[in-house]
Amino acid sequence: MARQPTDVTDRSAPTSAPPSGERPAGRGTGVSSDEVFQVETHGIDPIPDDERHGSAKDLFWLWFGSNLTFTYVINGALAVGFGLSFWQATAVVVIGGLTFFVISAAGLSGIRTGTATLVISRASFGVLGNFPAGLLNWIVSIGYTIVNTVVGTLALEALFADLGWHGGGDTVRALALVITLAVTFAVAMWGHATVQFAERWMAYVLAAGFGVLLVFLLPGATTGASSGGTPGFSGWTLAFVVMLAGPFSYLPMPADYTRYLPRETSLRSLTWTGALGGLISSVALGVAGVAAATQADMTDAVAGVEKLLPGWFQPVFLLLVLGGSVTNSILTLYSSSLNLQVLGIPWSRSRAIIVSVAVTALGSLGALFLVDFTESLLSFLSLLIIVFAPWGGVFLADMLIRRCRYDTAALHAGRDGAYWYRGGFHPAGMAALVAGMAFAALTCNSELWTGPLVAPLGGGDLTLLGSVVSGLVYWALARRQLRTAPVTG
Repeated sequence: MARQPTDVTDRSAPTSAPPSGERPAGRGTGVSSDEVFQVETHGIDPIPDDERHGSAKDLFWLWFGSNLTFTYVINGALAVGFGLSFWQATAVVVIGGLTFFVISAAGLSGIRTGTATLVISRASFGVLGNFPAGLLNWIVSIGYTIVNTVVGTLALEALFADLGWHGGGDTVRALALVITLAVTFAVAMWGHATVQFAERWMAYVLAAGFGVLLVFLLPGATTGASSGGTPGFSGWTLAFVVMLAGPFSYLPMPADYTRYLPRETSLRSLTWTGALGGLISSVALGVAGVAAATQADMTDAVAGVEKLLPGWFQPVFLLLVLGGSVTNSILTLYSSSLNLQVLGIPWSRSRAIIVSVAVTALGSLGALFLVDFTESLLSFLSLLIIVFAPWGGVFLADMLIRRCRYDTAALHAGRDGAYWYRGGFHPAGMAALVAGMAFAALTCNSELWTGPLVAPLGGGDLTLLGSVVSGLVYWALARRQLRTAPVTG
């Protein structure tokens, strides 16, 4: 008979020893292991109440800084490329930014449990059922870290050229790669407190620089109708996929950055502060991309924006591209180290991150010196939304049904815990995931895969609705079971 999960307890520490690699560090000492410029000793083990610190306002700077990335400029330009006018594309950018309210609210699970998002999702899918999504999430995290590292490296190489360092060839590019990786690795290695500190202070600088960028780009924008006429259903859906996929990709991460917050942190303050951070930065840069696309060829987005800027600001712009790439990579690289612990690597977080950095370095070297596979990598990563949209639907539905209350001990107890379900899999979660993936695959319109329903839909891409399908299926299958689950003391 399957175990029933205990869904309303709110304990911060397991009652039995967690599996290897999840052992608490420094529990009960009253001394924080989360200090700036000191290596964080906690991993996915629950953070004890006496080591909780900070406030919800810290999340504003975390999400604001990490989303001051040039990726949103590219996304805004793509919306115009799909046939949308300035105001239509801007509306899509704003709707995409509002998604951060969902992402930020999902961080409540970290406050309640003191552990990482991909540990909490064991309650939705089962300990073993959670493994495939955990593996794919690590691949996605590393993939985007590679892309950001490559973009940052090329921006730094171009900056070197602007400063007069010509003819260095591969040596200059290699140096730029080493610098970009070193900064990202150092911050992520130190851990949670240093990540928050770096995101805040880098945000001050990046916000000022990107603010100037907006001043240069917005006045020349063409705000009339699109030259291509009224966008069709395909244009609208593709624009929404591009805009929503970015924020949605953060869904496996929010608890990673809320698990140190005091237990009394309110849902309202958590949601508003984090959401406003992500909303403001993503919308501002998305609109910058929309404005640029109405004035210049954005096939090469960096070169396209550069042409619209005065000469004196172009080196500053390249530094902004580099800084945005680093702030985003820090977040994904840090979460990837927790992700590896979820997958069962019996190492500390600081040791696990070395694996992620090594893979990132190899991938970046391949992209920069061997073959240009960046575009193919981006296409592959975008295809994974077929999995992650349905995964997110199940995870969010599970949070709503449980009201974000979990048995923290059971999350770490493996086969001895309530979330083992049937052979390590939660039937309702797995069935809902498969249903959502089937819908997403049928309606996906990407370079690597076109679903059979895309043509009848006029070329539209409804991949993201896979989350709605999976969430509704999970709600129908699991709500009675979870609401009547026994309470443990």
